[in-house]
Amino acid sequence: MPANQPSRKYSVAIADDHRLIAESLSHLINDIPGFEVTLLANNGRILIDALASGANQPDIAILDINMPVLNGVATARELSADYPLIKLLALSMNDDETSVIQMIRSGCRGYLLKDCTQAELHRAMTEIIERGFYYSDFVTGKLIHTIHKEEKSPEQVIKLTEREMEFIRHAASEMTYKEIATTMKLSERTIDGYREALFEKLQVKSRVGLVLFAIRIGWVKAEKIKSGNNHH
Repeated sequence: MPANQPSRKYSVAIADDHRLIAESLSHLINDIPGFEVTLLANNGRILIDALASGANQPDIAILDINMPVLNGVATARELSADYPLIKLLALSMNDDETSVIQMIRSGCRGYLLKDCTQAELHRAMTEIIERGFYYSDFVTGKLIHTIHKEEKSPEQVIKLTEREMEFIRHAASEMTYKEIATTMKLSERTIDGYREALFEKLQVKSRVGLVLFAIRIGWVKAEKIKSGNNHH
């Protein structure tokens, strides 16, 4: 690093109810040049209360999903609404599609699994600061890179039917495929057909990839969460 380069440190808040994990994560981050943990909280409510009481806003807030009092999804929604300058990163043991979709739709700019390496954590925080998002191969494969080439806007080259758009909107909710079939008054086999056709058409490999694609080009609004039946 050149001697005349400013030593800007980005501040990080961590909300995780497992104290050992939170403290280990804090040490890991403090060992990464350019980043410093300034706030540790046992759950989302403590983090938000600390900010409301005048604590300095961090550049990044790392949120666990499963926390008592206020879980990661609710915390992300509240932080996105009240502190939009804080970039949110989900860090969880959960590798299921529902968890990823919930956190991304609630405002998280990235999603990491807790078994990630320090190098990946560093890369995620750096990309969130510099590019505004980080989605690992686990979440999206080549999806984000494809969209961000911006050679031509996806909505100009991809034509979807109204029913396909309806399916995407439902896929971005917490509904199961069976519930989507019931809502759209279609058979589960037909819904499977819609899903496979859209995966092929949009060049994505998972429901998460489909939802991220829809959010990034504006078909689905990330901040408008349809949590019809808020089951966890």
